[in-house]
Amino acid sequence: MLYNLLYPFAEQVPLCNLFKYLTFRTGGAVLTALIISFLAGPSVIRWLRSRQGHGQPIRTDGPESHLLTKKGTPTMGGFLILLALSLSTLLWADLTDPYVWIVLGVTLSYGLIGFADDYLKVSKRNTKGLPGKLKLAGQVLVAVVAAVLVMALSPEPLAQALAVPFFKTVLLQLGWGYIPMAAFVMVGASNAVNLTDGLDGLATVPVMIAAGVFALISYLVGHAVFANYLQLHHIPGSGELAVFCGALVGAGLGFLWFNAPPALVFMGDTGSLAMGGALGAMSVITKHEFVLAIVGGLFVLETVSVIVQVASFKLTGKRVFRMAPLHHHFEKKGWAEPTVVIRFWIIAGILGLIGLSTLKLR
Repeated sequence: MLYNLLYPFAEQVPLCNLFKYLTFRTGGAVLTALIISFLAGPSVIRWLRSRQGHGQPIRTDGPESHLLTKKGTPTMGGFLILLALSLSTLLWADLTDPYVWIVLGVTLSYGLIGFADDYLKVSKRNTKGLPGKLKLAGQVLVAVVAAVLVMALSPEPLAQALAVPFFKTVLLQLGWGYIPMAAFVMVGASNAVNLTDGLDGLATVPVMIAAGVFALISYLVGHAVFANYLQLHHIPGSGELAVFCGALVGAGLGFLWFNAPPALVFMGDTGSLAMGGALGAMSVITKHEFVLAIVGGLFVLETVSVIVQVASFKLTGKRVFRMAPLHHHFEKKGWAEPTVVIRFWIIAGILGLIGLSTLKLR
């Protein structure tokens, strides 16, 4: 909004020329989202606590310590993330860019699905929430609409193509198969982050790392000169997503202030589904779906651990892990919660660096 309002006056007021630069507006988005989180956080947490009473229901089949340490903690803290993210993006992004609205639409829609799930868990005092098929149907519907819009906006020959990292000229033309592929990426990323969100701060920092990586990716693929130099596929207009990524980093950092152990609030599905969907949508727009699998490798690992656990138990009656997702396995082995969280953060940071390396290894 500030860009649309102030940049037209750049010739008369030189200071307004600052709003031309994505780097300036991305930095502004980070700080704005962080400030909104700090200011609104205490009020949002008090409101959630007053509404929820006993807080989020805790799984009885989970680690025994959770029944003591996490009981009574309110959920739906993802509302704070969405509030800071949305206001900061609307303030600093170019609102004429359709990619901004697509990613924001996916994020808020998934947040609404997660909110419904969290509300049912709290109101009915169980851990089931929305029926799985209904939740998945809503996610798929949103993802398909977003995929169609991205396909319509993307330049040829990228509109229906899947780019392969490390190979500068390889494009897998999928035709109409692009839509289910893109939807799978968004839905998969959303649920992968949701599975990872099981310990205080565990999902937040890896999402921030991935958002930081995609801030750089979107900036580069949206800039014709840089994209040509690095031999990336140029997507006009995608650079504006750097502002959204900056807002996501700031919102995540602000939420972490209240979610750091011992957490004052949980993000719930309201936050985890929304942030995962945001990462998926950004990877689809920038044609870096494979890179998301690398950068978000921690989320992939957590998801695979659940798939392996379920498949093994159904086929053999035996469990591969003491408990799935993977972070609970290490808790069951005796690792303290902060140990699990920080080590997983380190892994996420390493994977983020590996993902960044794909920009040059071509």
